[in-house]
Amino acid sequence: MLSRLGASVRAVAETSPWTNVYGLARTLIALSTLVTLLASETSTLFRPAAGDPGFPYCDGAAAYGLFCVAEPAWAHRIAIVVLLVAASGWRPRLTALPHWWATVSFQASSTIPDGGDQVAAVLTLLLLPIALTDGRAWHWQRTRPVGDVTASLVAWSALVVIRVQVAGIYLQASMAKLGREEWANGTAMYYWLSDPLFGAPGWAAPLLRPVLADAAGVTILTWGAVAVEFALVFGLFARRAARPYLLGAGVLLHVSIALLMGLGSFALAMIASLVLYLRPLDQPWPLPDSLMRTVKSLRSHLSVVPQPFWGRRRTVATRRALEENRSP
Repeated sequence: MLSRLGASVRAVAETSPWTNVYGLARTLIALSTLVTLLASETSTLFRPAAGDPGFPYCDGAAAYGLFCVAEPAWAHRIAIVVLLVAASGWRPRLTALPHWWATVSFQASSTIPDGGDQVAAVLTLLLLPIALTDGRAWHWQRTRPVGDVTASLVAWSALVVIRVQVAGIYLQASMAKLGREEWANGTAMYYWLSDPLFGAPGWAAPLLRPVLADAAGVTILTWGAVAVEFALVFGLFARRAARPYLLGAGVLLHVSIALLMGLGSFALAMIASLVLYLRPLDQPWPLPDSLMRTVKSLRSHLSVVPQPFWGRRRTVATRRALEENRSP
């Protein structure tokens, strides 16, 4: 039995966790915080609140955050640059710690962080063992061979913790809703979508009005959201064949929340968590890697030799022809 367990552990450790699956999740997490910073002024994100007139919040561990060690306006700009680089996928080993620091600093110091900010702060921390052991130039590359079995095992262990964490998020979300009368009786979505602040935007009102006016429609919307969240809990134990369907349902849920309630940054953070939760790391996405190969191919064909600004640029083929003393 121990021999089979050891063989299973070794098989996992010899499978590369450094693929573009976790790369996509890193980009989505970075974009989650980035869109908030780009769309909001510093004075909006950091302002006094009832019972806490000081801002940004710098008590305890938050005192070591980016928005407390630097002037908030400058920290705002620095965080945007850090998140742009992290979202690009360049050198995950070098950008992992700055990405985490910028994300957790914003979550700890902003006046009203939302659930997406908290999820992003936790995920960037739990991704450190994977990113810090990733020696690739870009996290969009399809995969990297396993060189160090110990590093691979540490990265896979981090993924297990992430999957348990995400399952816990959806378990808490679904069970907590059932403890509220509006969710239990199937009317909660009527109140949310009709709310003047958090409700549906004007373009969606004509589409939703017939649904919200019908008891069955409201009940389906309300209990449907709870059912999807509860189903996602079982993704922790689901077979690989079932995971794409759960992933699709979860993405649809959060895209709907983003469109109907305006919670875009929250949706990005949760979709990133679903990618880590339901897409096996050893099943890389084909598209990003194909695009990178196409870009590299184009660059190799369009490479030029730098020339003085008054001169004509010469292609690599021209240079080789000149070196061989023949006309191209």
